[in-house]
Order: sequence, then structure tokens, then C-alpha cells
Amino acid sequence: MTMTAKDFEAIDPALGLMGEFSKISQGTSAHVQKMRQEAIFTDGVLPAKFKALAATIWGISARCEPCLKFYILKAKELGVTEKEVGEILAIASAMGGCVGEMWALKAYKAFKEGTASDESCCEIDAK
Repeated sequence: MTMTAKDFEAIDPALGLMGEFSKISQGTSAHVQKMRQEAIFTDGVLPAKFKALAATIWGISARCEPCLKFYILKAKELGVTEKEVGEILAIASAMGGCVGEMWALKAYKAFKEGTASDESCCEIDAK
């Protein structure tokens, strides 16, 4: 299932401006999306599902809720198990203490309640 602009706006209202932002920022959003596709969502030595989990940890650490939601859902789409999610989120909790635990909890909630997507939080009309 592909997320719509409305779905992204539900994650964060600012995401509704991504297409317009991409135009005024010289298309940098499309370049970031290309890097994301190549670096995260392509299997290499590490499977893409584990790279998506690593991106989830980055989203948790940066306290970027739209990012952590997108990457945890992408990891789910790529076949990550709930136990694998649990181990990764334990790292986020251990490294971040109370704050890390709360953000890891947000990622777990997204994993439990969300659906997978083919787009990123930063891809809406970015091309």
C-alpha cells in the first residue's frame, strides 16, 4: 500500500508542503530520496530490512517522529519480525534512557498499528 499525501499530513502537517518545498529547494528532496533508496532500501552486505531498522534508530535518536514512523513501517514491509524490532528498540532504549525509551515506544506503536509504504516521509511530489 502506498501512502498518500493525506497519510503523510496525518504523520506531520508540514509534509503536505513537500512538493512545494522540493521546487523551491532546487529538487534536493529528490536527491535525498535517491540516496535513501540506494543506501537503505537496497540489499547489500546487510539486508535492506536491517538498514531500515538502523534508520529507525537514527529517527529515534534525532527525535524525528515522521522519520521513525516511516522507517519502522518500511522495515515491516521488508519483512522484519516483531522480535527483531524488539531487539533494535531495546538498543534505542538502552542508549537513550528514559527519552530514548519513549521514542522507541512511538516506533513500536507505529510498527503495531501502521501499514507499509513505498514512499518516504520526504518523497511526496519531490520529483
